[in-house]
Amino acid sequence: MSKYYLGIDLGGTDIKVGVISEDYSIAAKHIIPTNSGRPVEEIVSDMAAAGRIAVKTAGITESDIVHAGVGVPGTVNSKTNEVVFANNIGWRHVDFIPIFQKFWDIPVFLGNDADAAALAEVYAGAAREYDNVILLTLGTGVGGGFVFDKKLFTGNGLGTEPGHIIIVMDGEQCTCGSRGCFEAYASVTGLIREALRAMEEDPHSLLHELCGGDSSRINGRVIFDAVRQNDPAAKIVVENYVKYLGTGIASLCNALRPQAVILGGGVCDAGEPLFSPLGKIVESLVYFTDNGGLPPIIKADLGNDAGMIGAALFGIAR
Repeated sequence: MSKYYLGIDLGGTDIKVGVISEDYSIAAKHIIPTNSGRPVEEIVSDMAAAGRIAVKTAGITESDIVHAGVGVPGTVNSKTNEVVFANNIGWRHVDFIPIFQKFWDIPVFLGNDADAAALAEVYAGAAREYDNVILLTLGTGVGGGFVFDKKLFTGNGLGTEPGHIIIVMDGEQCTCGSRGCFEAYASVTGLIREALRAMEEDPHSLLHELCGGDSSRINGRVIFDAVRQNDPAAKIVVENYVKYLGTGIASLCNALRPQAVILGGGVCDAGEPLFSPLGKIVESLVYFTDNGGLPPIIKADLGNDAGMIGAALFGIAR
């Protein structure tokens, strides 16, 4: 009889629930709004209800579900199964599993959403041929997960925070309170900050035209479109962005020696203007690149499904 798992990706906007089969494909899924700010039990009740809808859609029964896994956007203690802090949904010190089991009495495993994405890419996505991988998600911040020997690495149980390694002493202010964090430079937020500064300095930049004169419409796509049209200001912005992104990646590679680095996030859709110069920067900074020491940098390929698939793997890959 086939085995199925429930993968739940809890986000600040949506809750994505998938029934994941034993080959790590999605048998069915259901998406509902998070409506964060409500009591925790209301949100968790909705998770369970969405899971039951997905199970029905998949044409199986609740008894076919082996376990559930939940990916949370924040700091999770995987040893105590506590959501320590999840800013996007306003959770702090939530003892999650007993709450979930009020609504669905099955085994539940908890983890960080970026860790879930890393597991998903190793088992079902762009990193299937590798055992040791770093995944970085480039968005509002920089998240990430480390998989070694196809098992998730969570350190002392609180997970890893590659976005908060320091790459510039006394550098840009980070939302975490420190200065010079990788996230402050390599996130899309950091990219947009530098583009806005460039627009202030260069009133003739094509960036003004491409955002229709409304700087609030600046995003990664606009910036890379300007680069493709050889806008000097945009080219400098992207060159600096790639330099900082490559510095952080190379530092992680020197410390951890992964077989591959997987990058996720909408900015990766930029393609060659991002990946080509990034590869050169990383190659110049990684220590001892002979005999396979230089890992490939690969675009993640599971998109919005990674969180569901990876969450289901929390009960398998630890």
